[in-house]
Amino acid sequence: MRGRGYAARMSEQPESSHAEDSSLANDANHANTVAVVDLLGALSYAQLSGFGALAGDAQLAPDLGAKSEVARMAAMVFGQFEQVRARLESLGADQVQAMAPFVDAIDSFHERTRPSDWLEGIVKAYVGDGIARDFYAEVAQYLDAGNRSFVVELLRDGGQASFISTTVRTAIAADSRLGGRLALWARRIMGEALQQAQRVGVERDSLTALLVGGERGADLAELGRMFARITDAHTRRMENLGLTA
Repeated sequence: MRGRGYAARMSEQPESSHAEDSSLANDANHANTVAVVDLLGALSYAQLSGFGALAGDAQLAPDLGAKSEVARMAAMVFGQFEQVRARLESLGADQVQAMAPFVDAIDSFHERTRPSDWLEGIVKAYVGDGIARDFYAEVAQYLDAGNRSFVVELLRDGGQASFISTTVRTAIAADSRLGGRLALWARRIMGEALQQAQRVGVERDSLTALLVGGERGADLAELGRMFARITDAHTRRMENLGLTA
């Protein structure tokens, strides 16, 4: 017959196991929150920089109609920036602090891709923003359901792509020589944007772990497929512009 010591050990064991499970769950929740804050921090600074670039493009617009459309696009991006700020605050995070680690990578992208005229500016906005949207939406697939839904909904196109594609196609129809120059420019933007995305992905340990580690993380082969999907989406966007990828 088993004694009281056995019964005591059996009664203690579930409590110990429960404590360990609770600790692991807390660690996982903390890691998820850190990854969410880092991803939203990167997205915030991308939006803030994009707003500034679009505001500059509006000043170069050739007419009031175009100026109004680009200014509206800038306002939309800033509105998304504010939505991310509210989301970060709900997580107990400060937006400025969350953005800080990603300033160098994103500023470097804009420094290397200064447009020389109005058309280059809106092509950069179209291509660069499209790649950024695709990248953040892809990374969001590794978040919990609530934050994944927030990021994906936030990044839905608000109609700005239609204005840019129509404007570029009209310009090329009026001067066919623009096609080659803008196609080369768009390829350069794509290469720089992909490099920026890769830098952002490894800038913080939490994002690296999110992408290639953990329960929901991808392996290196899946990362390759992710960037292939981003490249395919870029090719379709180029076709919408009437340019070759």
